[in-house]
Amino acid sequence: MNTVINVDGLTKYFGDFCAVDSVTFQIQAGEVVAYLGPNGSGKTTTIRMLMGLLLPSSGSASVLGYDIMGEAERIREQVGYMSQKFALYDELTAWENLSFYAGVYGVNQQSQIDTTVDRLGLQSVLKERAGKLSVGWRQRLALATAIVHSPKLLFLDEPTSGVDPTARRDFWDLIYEFVNEGVTAFVTTHFMDEAEYCNR
Repeated sequence: MNTVINVDGLTKYFGDFCAVDSVTFQIQAGEVVAYLGPNGSGKTTTIRMLMGLLLPSSGSASVLGYDIMGEAERIREQVGYMSQKFALYDELTAWENLSFYAGVYGVNQQSQIDTTVDRLGLQSVLKERAGKLSVGWRQRLALATAIVHSPKLLFLDEPTSGVDPTARRDFWDLIYEFVNEGVTAFVTTHFMDEAEYCNR
């Protein structure tokens, strides 16, 4: 199997505070892996290092074969990131949010955006402002912005926090659709029931 994420002794200090303490793991292509821990345990900090948004204090890691220290731009081109705070622009419509993120990722084909809309069933909310959407619809829109460029790897940071059980199941059905097409998913959570949706 292909190793998609390879982490060796990854550590992050903020001053004297150790946020991530010598973490080592590997994730293979096509896996759905839960990164489980309570709030404040360093899950988001780990993702930010793996995406090259934060430099580690020590240790090393590669993502999709690229080193997080020197090739972060190459990593960010090929991963989708869904943050726990849904990085949507509340004043923009669902369609405007999706179009904006497509542009950021260099997606110029309207057909690719349309395909994303269809896959996530967003047709009925495209003209609504993101700030007016329910948590479940915001979650779907946030996932759409993360996958519009067809990434090989998804970082999902507490993706179903505050979502009702039905919407949560629907969300996980979508994730496994992408995984069946070869996408790898790295999911942070502090819920055991959420972790049970993952392979390990």
